[in-house]
Parts: sequence; C-alpha cells; structure tokens
Amino acid sequence: MCPTPEPTPDLPPELGARLTADGAQFSVYAGHARSVEVCLFDAAPDGTTTERRVPLRHRAHGTWFDVVPGVRAGQRYAFRVDGDWDPERALLHNPAKLLLDPYARAIEGAVRLDPALYGHRVGPDLRGDLWQRDDRDSAPFMPRCVVVEDEFDWGADRFPRRSLTESLVYEVHVVNATKLHPGVPEPLRGTYAGLAHPAFVEHLLGLGVTAVELLPVHTFTHEPDLVLRGLTNHWGYNTLGFFAPHAPYAVATDPQGVLDEFKGMVKALHAAGIEVLLDVVYNHTAENERDGMTLSWRGLDQRAYYRLDARGRDIDVTGCGNTLDLTHPVVARQVLDSLRYWVEQCHVDGFRFDLAVALGRGKDDGFDRDHPFLVALRTDPVLSRAKLVAEPWDLGIHGWRTGQFPPPFSEWNDRYRDATRTFWLRDLAASTAGADGHGVRELATRLTGSQDLFDTHDRGTIASVNFVTAHDGFTLADLTTYDTKHNGANGHAGADGSNDNRSWNHGVEGRTDSCDVLAARRRSMRNLLGTLLLSTGVPMINAGDELGRSQRGNNNPYSQDNEISWTSWDLEPWQEDLLETTRHLVRLRRDHPVLRQRAFFSGRQIHEDGSTDLAWFGSDGAPMGSRWDGPAVSVLQALYNGAWLDHQSVLITLNGSARPVGVTLPAAPGTTAYVLLWDSADDRPSPPGSPVAAGTVVTAVGASLQVWSAVEAG
Repeated sequence: MCPTPEPTPDLPPELGARLTADGAQFSVYAGHARSVEVCLFDAAPDGTTTERRVPLRHRAHGTWFDVVPGVRAGQRYAFRVDGDWDPERALLHNPAKLLLDPYARAIEGAVRLDPALYGHRVGPDLRGDLWQRDDRDSAPFMPRCVVVEDEFDWGADRFPRRSLTESLVYEVHVVNATKLHPGVPEPLRGTYAGLAHPAFVEHLLGLGVTAVELLPVHTFTHEPDLVLRGLTNHWGYNTLGFFAPHAPYAVATDPQGVLDEFKGMVKALHAAGIEVLLDVVYNHTAENERDGMTLSWRGLDQRAYYRLDARGRDIDVTGCGNTLDLTHPVVARQVLDSLRYWVEQCHVDGFRFDLAVALGRGKDDGFDRDHPFLVALRTDPVLSRAKLVAEPWDLGIHGWRTGQFPPPFSEWNDRYRDATRTFWLRDLAASTAGADGHGVRELATRLTGSQDLFDTHDRGTIASVNFVTAHDGFTLADLTTYDTKHNGANGHAGADGSNDNRSWNHGVEGRTDSCDVLAARRRSMRNLLGTLLLSTGVPMINAGDELGRSQRGNNNPYSQDNEISWTSWDLEPWQEDLLETTRHLVRLRRDHPVLRQRAFFSGRQIHEDGSTDLAWFGSDGAPMGSRWDGPAVSVLQALYNGAWLDHQSVLITLNGSARPVGVTLPAAPGTTAYVLLWDSADDRPSPPGSPVAAGTVVTAVGASLQVWSAVEAG
C-alpha cells in the first residue's frame, strides 16, 4: 500500500475525502465555481437525516479544499456548488443540486428518479427548458458519498502475473454468474462473495480460466428512460462513480463492508491463481446528454469534464449523450487516479477499456495513438505493468481502430470474431444451399494471430484478444439457433442490438425438437469453441458459453436482470458434453505451447530437412500454393511445427463444407504419422487414437474440425 503524499504548500491536496488525525480533508475540482460547500449528513434521534453545510475555504488551480474537524469513517457527504448559470457558455452551477464526489470510494443509496434531479426546469415527463435553472433541492433523491478506511487484511495476497500466452479470459457479469448456482449459498448468489465462493471458483479452475473480466463494477445508475419502462441498466455501462464498487453487488449492506467484500473477492481469486480484470467505462458518465440529470461532474464543471463543441453542446462519440474530455488534465488525472486506486488499493490485475478510441481523441476529435492520456498510461510505473485491453472502436467518425493501439495494449479483435463466424456459420449455410463461401484466407490469418493487424511495434500475437461471442451480441448457443435477433423484451421495438450477427439457425428459427438440427447446431458450437481455443492469441470466453447458455435470441440484454441473462446450472446431457469439450480443448491448448507462442509464424525454414515453422495444406495433403483465393476452398490444414522449440507439432484440419471430405494427412518433412486428439464430430471428447501414417486419407465429416499431434521421425 502506497503512503499518501505529504501536502505541498503551493499545490492543492489530493482530490477526494481523506481522513486526518482530527477529521477529514475534502478536496474537489470545480474550476469555474464561486463557492463550494461540503454537505455532511447525519442521522438525527428522531430517525430523520440532518444536513450540515461547511464552506470549503481554500482554492488553488480550480480545486476547492479544507479540513473539517470531527469527521470519521462512515461519514456521509456530498457537495453543493454555486456559480454562474449560463447555458450558452456551458456554465451550469446550481447550489440546489447535491453533487457526488467524483473521487468517492464508497457510495450509498440509489438515484431515485425525480424532476428535482435536473439542473434545469423539467416537468413530470422529464422534459423542459434547458435555459431555466431549477431551484428544487435534489438531496432527497440522491445517494450519498461515504468516507471509508483503506486498510484491509491482504495477508499473503500476490498478483498472479499470468503471461498472456497462457491466459484464458472469462468475461463474466457478477450477478449472472451465480444468481442460479445451486452450490453457492442463496444469500451469496449474484454477489462479489458469490463469485469468490469455492463452488464457482472450482468451476473456473476446472475450465482452466486464468482471468475473470468483470462487466462494470464501478458504481452505476439507470437511465431515466429505462426506469420509466420498469427496467434497469443491468450491464452497468452508466458510471456514477469511478472509485466506488457497485454496492448492490455485495452481500454487505454497510459501505465499508461493500468495499471489503470486493477486496475479499479479489483476494480469494488470487489465492486460486486467477487474475481480476475490470471492464471500465471512462468514455462517458451517467449524466448522459445535456438535457439529462445533474448528479456530479455537470454541476461541478461542465466545461472541464465533457467534450463540447464551439456552441457548448456535447460531442457524443459514445452513443450515451456525453463524452469525457481526456484532453483536460483534471479529467485525465481523474481516470489515471481511478485506475491506480483499483490496482494499488483493490489489487486488480488489469482493465478492459470500453470504447477506448474515445479516450484517445485529441483536440481535433481525431484518434491519436500518442494521445497524452495513452502515453501517461503506458509510462505510469504502476499502470504500465497491469494488463491493458482496448475495445478499439467508438461511435465517432473514423471510430474503428482495430490494430492501431500502441503497446502494451491488447485489443478485442472483432476481425477474428467476424471471420470465425463467417466461416463456420454464414459460409456453411451457403454450402448447405449449394453456394460458395468466402474461402479460407481470412480465417487462416485470424487463426495464426492476425499478423496483418498486430505486427507493428513488436506487439506480437498477445495483442489479439480472440473472441467469438461477448456480452454484447448472441451467446454461442443463440449464434447457432437464430438468424435474427429477438429483442422485444428490451422495449425498443427490436431496433436495438446489432443486425450483423453472422449467425445461422441451421434451418429452424429458435427452439426445435429436430434431432438433426440440434446435432448440427451443437457441432457448430464445438467448431466455434475449438477454433477459438486453438487459435494463436489470447482467447476470451463469454461466461456460460461452455454450458450452452441461451438468452432466448436477445442479442442486447443490457436491461434484462432476469432469467434471460442469468446462467442456468441445471444442465442437460448435451450441455455436460459441451462443458467437457471446452475443458478438453483448454487442456490441449495448455499442453501444446506451439498453439500459444508470442511471436508470429513466418513460414520460414527452421530445419535442414526443409520443415517450416508453419505450413498450410489443402485437402489433398499438398501445399496450398495458388489455391488460397478460391471461394470454393473450404478445407484447410495447418501444421504448427513445434519441434524447433522442443514442443510437439500440431496439425489442425478444418472442413467448412456441409459434405464429408476425404483429407490426406500431409507428408511434411520430419513427420511420419499423426494421432487424433479431438474431432468436433464427437459429442464428447474421445481418448487419443492410434497413430495414422502421413499420406493416409481420412474422413472429415461435414462441418468439422480435427486436431492431431504429429509423430516426428526418429
């Protein structure tokens, strides 16, 4: 734990609330304000709550601060800010609005939707005049910040520091994971403590997971339109506090207990050798568009915190109404301080940055890989050692930037997702109808680490986070069950969610009793999982895909805190088979390092016998040669040569056509035979077979993937 720096006479103190020997020091940035008060809330003997307002007397560089005697851990507080109300200049100060501390390490209570939460005058429909200031007190409808202690008994906790070459990332929602888990005690289900319970940890370890990537756990609230429709923002991409864990995810009810429970979860996962990555949303806040609520940043300093155009209107590249302005030093510092807090005080191992392109947009709104924030992140002595993963796009102009982030960032590889789905689903559907697909070139590039995207600046294969499904989109089971999204429960008349799913229902939309259709769907699931777990790069599994979890065709269940989203652990036999298949594939990946090396394959000769580090063959066992670009080519064999690295070589055979194909096992230099390790045609993994001589013709059933270990000469 790092000590708090000593205050410097000419500079403001650290932002936030910090306990002192005789009270607490409060510090907040409000660069255009005339006055700032800290509001202290205490319970009165009659059960009501009293509010005591204490002016912050000191100001430096736009930061207001003071020490308030007598404050102890557990004190509830917030701020009120006075200053100009001039919407034309984006000055929206309103002392009637209670404002949360952007640096609060605990937040108690919820935002209760009411017109008083708006800085401007609105009616019951929450619409009104953006220019007229509203003087109703918002305090009755606002949560409170809470002063908490940082001390926690970490014992012998250590960061696992798992190499990305050995990593298997498991993207998971805290609630969804254990809400229905029979092995987790009912009071703990859907909580931090539930995620750390031995019954769930055992599942992670049995699967071979090295890191959980948690959907947002920063304190968040729900958009007004969802509340009015009786729904919630279940995913949490609507941040209300960048330093405070979301309290409803805890069993504990007191704020200190919530923080300690989160830390206890991290400690328990670390003890099992599992890293904790946080999906973080620093691109926008819960205040949403300009006509939204005033909860914190907007009332403190609209002009500093948000990207605005020349007319003072929000520049929205997030689709959520506002965008944080990381060109402003106060905002960049806030994000860096938040990240350091989660690493240093809460021991998390890394971060996945939602809409990361928004964080790298400069003064001209263009993306800059050398943006000051990205440079600061990469050079920070703490954060540069954490795992950093970018979602490399946002909704602004030229927002798609896959492959363009600097090291040490890894990136979600959407090109991998699309190519894998296209080959195993869209092209397979075309093959079933007698048409040609897209061929194998694109899939081959993705299988071997996407060198075309990540071979600059010595980033290596670990820059590619490979995924077939994620929280956003169809689950693995739904990808093989639905041609179109079924999002009616979200209340947007089906307009929400992606239309580019590259899915295939195998001839029947939705549920069916057809044995043939079900068998084909399950083989497609195995093909997709097999491709993912045998590809070079960092694989990420969407939680529940190993169990065949369905969301009933909803590809955007962001507002569904119910059985649509929760993982069911009541498994049918085919789901047990799929789980065992996933475990088997993870073991194959673990046992064959040639599948997960850091350097890209080059096709170069690595032995005097003529063997190369990677060789491609067609169904006839001959080198691919000039056949790469044929759209009718749907069979491919890849021989990963591990001999030069003192590892076993591996042959992967892919048949993307709907018909069985005779495949000649390649007679490659130094290889005499092959042993079948896995065939996606099998419902459940079989033991390794007997060696089959190179040059032998074997049968690959329609739409199947086979994995062979090579038997070297001598």
